[in-house]
Amino acid sequence: MSLRFAILGLLSNRPMSGYEVKKVIDASVGHFWTADQSQIYRTLAALVEDGLATRRTVPQDDRPNLHLHSITEAGTEALDVWLTSPLPPEPKREPFLARLFFADRLPPAAVRELLEGRRAEMLAQLAELESVEAPEEPTTVPELLRVATLDNGLQHVRAELAWIATLLSRLEGQA
Repeated sequence: MSLRFAILGLLSNRPMSGYEVKKVIDASVGHFWTADQSQIYRTLAALVEDGLATRRTVPQDDRPNLHLHSITEAGTEALDVWLTSPLPPEPKREPFLARLFFADRLPPAAVRELLEGRRAEMLAQLAELESVEAPEEPTTVPELLRVATLDNGLQHVRAELAWIATLLSRLEGQA
């Protein structure tokens, strides 16, 4: 997914500053799409330059001026085209699996350590996902779809944890 479409999607909900976009990304889609502040500001500038968003400066007395970005009609059309068009296949890159593929060069204890380290990462990710606030019973389509993306992340992490446990058990049988 292109960051520009993630930002257009957020701006379709309401006008936001770059700072607000970062906060909303971290609190909503951050478990499957992340961006740093500089990427967000560059993308917002490109969206404005391309006519997909506008920027309005709001003077503030006690703080720097606020730059609010809003989606334009062209931006809404671009977002809708992206939402309804097929996604190109993305190349699969799993650095951990590449490392594991060649880990037979290591002593068995180092392989277990590699897996234990990955399990710790996945447990931290699980805790982070479980801390995301989401309605227990979504009542609207937007709520349902947002909870579905969170459920997807949770299921992926739980599946990897189960896979790691199985692999560790099989390795114990090889010892």
